Amino acid sequence: MNNKTLVLIVEDDESIRNFMSAIFEANGYGTVIATNGASSAAIAASHRPDLILLDLGLPDIDGVEVLKKLREWTGVPIVVVSARGHEREKVEALDSGADDYITKPFGTAELLARARAALRRGGGDSASFESGRVTVGELEIDYEKRSVKLAGREIHFTPIEYKIVALLARHAGKVLTHDFITKEVWGPYTDEIRSLRVNMSNIRRKVEKNPAEPRYVITEPSVGYKMSDE
Repeated sequence: MNNKTLVLIVEDDESIRNFMSAIFEANGYGTVIATNGASSAAIAASHRPDLILLDLGLPDIDGVEVLKKLREWTGVPIVVVSARGHEREKVEALDSGADDYITKPFGTAELLARARAALRRGGGDSASFESGRVTVGELEIDYEKRSVKLAGREIHFTPIEYKIVALLARHAGKVLTHDFITKEVWGPYTDEIRSLRVNMSNIRRKVEKNPAEPRYVITEPSVGYKMSDE
């Protein structure tokens, strides 16, 4: 048990909770349970899970507030699992620190795939950034040299384009909202959505064989963008 990847499931619905727990345990994971927001932080602190699955519709505290509190002290991957499927809720959760968002109802394969992706990102961050280099497929970003290569060939970006690529690569596999990207690149008091779209178009022309079917920079409609982690 001690060597198993540990998943904290924060969910008040007993049937869903039992369903998710059974899925993970049948696939070699360990699980711990929190049935409300108040107990989730204490359980996360005492058990130190490798992944947190967080429902937004908790009986005592809104899940987004729980998410914000967790992000004050832990960088563990958090996947929101919620019946709230509206764009506004997704954007709020992602901007508050969620690594991914899965809408109920969901299938077993999708749940496990999202969990594996979040765990890969959570486990790989430190080593990648200590070396100052991130590799995604044939795309290599060297933060120390501020250079980007595709299949060994250096790509020339404008300073803004480089900032965007470096930011996406640093969070490879995670959807970054338009608002998050613009604030990170242009600062907190700007509204540069149009500029972001123009720069994304230019980036795709430089790194994608077919910009209409991107391999590296993926659009999440109405939400934002992500760098593929494959």
